Amino acid sequence: MDKNKGTQESALFVMGGVEASHDGMQYGVPKKFRKKKVDKIDIQELAREVRAGSRTQLSKAITLIESSNTAHKVQAQELLQELLAHTGNSVRIGITGVPGAGKSSFIEAFGTMLCEMGKKVAVLAIDPSSSLSGGSILGDKTRMEELVKKPNAFVRPSPSAGTLGGVHKKTRETMLVCEAAGYDVILIETVGVGQSETYVRGMVDFFLLLVLTGAGDELQGMKKGIMELADAIVVHKADGDNVRLAKKTVSEYKQILHFLQPATPGWMSTAMPVSSWEKRGLDKVWDTIGEFRETVEANNYWSIRRQNQTKEWFQSMITDHLIDTFYGDPERKAQVQLFERQILNGQLTVTQGVDRLFSDEQAQK
Repeated sequence: MDKNKGTQESALFVMGGVEASHDGMQYGVPKKFRKKKVDKIDIQELAREVRAGSRTQLSKAITLIESSNTAHKVQAQELLQELLAHTGNSVRIGITGVPGAGKSSFIEAFGTMLCEMGKKVAVLAIDPSSSLSGGSILGDKTRMEELVKKPNAFVRPSPSAGTLGGVHKKTRETMLVCEAAGYDVILIETVGVGQSETYVRGMVDFFLLLVLTGAGDELQGMKKGIMELADAIVVHKADGDNVRLAKKTVSEYKQILHFLQPATPGWMSTAMPVSSWEKRGLDKVWDTIGEFRETVEANNYWSIRRQNQTKEWFQSMITDHLIDTFYGDPERKAQVQLFERQILNGQLTVTQGVDRLFSDEQAQK
C-alpha cells in the first residue's frame, strides 16, 4: 500500500499549506485619519424652505445654528442674515417655575389651545444637560404628545449645555429662525426657577412664573427677585380638591405683587388659577398676554425692551468671544495652569496671579 495514499485517507491527515511570511491573520495597512468634509449647504435655498414653513428644514436650520463646527458657524450667520428681515413679528413668552409646577403640562395645554385658535406655535424647551454626553435629560418633546401632532406646532428640545440660566446660548438665534418661519408665538421653557433663570427675562416680551398652591410655604423658597421679573403668575394644578386653595393662593400672590415694583413699566402684574388637566384658565392667560401687548405697545416700551435686549445680547457675545479667544491660546492655557498651581501652593494670591497673567500678556505685545 502506498504510504502517502494511506496517509491521505486517514482522518488525521493535514493538508500542506501555502508557504507565507505571515501567520495567516489579515493585517491591513493602517488607515490615515481624514477629517470629514463639511457638506456645503445652499443657504439661500434653506432660507426659502424655512420661510415656506417646512418643519424639516427649520430643524435643519436650528441644528446648523447649534453646531460648534467652525464652518457651520459661518454658514449659520449667513442664514440669519438672509432671514433677519422676516423676524420680530412674534410674541416671545418665557415660562419658568418651581420644580414640579408642571411647566411642560402647561405648555402642552396652552400651546394646543393656541394651535386650535389658528396660531403657529414654536416651543423651545430647554432641557438639563447630561454631565457626560452633554445631551438632553428630560426629553420634553416626548412629554408633549398632543402638541407635537399639531401641524402648526413646532417643539424643539435643546440641552442647556451648562449655560447660566439653563438657556442654550443659541436660543436667541433659534427664536429668530422660528419667527422667520412664520410662528406667531414662541414659548421658551426653562430648566427651573432660581436667580440664574432671570436671564430668560432678557430675551422675551412676557415672563410667566408657574407656582403651586400654598403661597406661604412657596415664598420661603421663592426668591423675591424672580417674582419682581414676572409679568404674570399662574397658580397651576387648580383642579379637583385643590380649587379652593388655588383661589386663596391667587389672592395672596396678588397682594404680594401689589407691593413689588412692576416688572414692566405701565403694567401691573397679576396672578390667576389654571388647570391644564381640566383646560380651565388657559384662555385667561392668553387674554392677559394680549392686554399686556396693547398696554406696552401704547407706551412704546415693547420696542424699547427689544432694542435693549439686542444690545445686551451684543455685549454678552463680546464677553463670550473674549473668553473663547483667551482660552483658545495654548500658551495662555499653560500660563493659567502654572499660576493655578502656584496659587494652590500658597506662592501667589489670586489677585497676584491674575495681575501677572495679564501683565505677561501686555509685555508680549
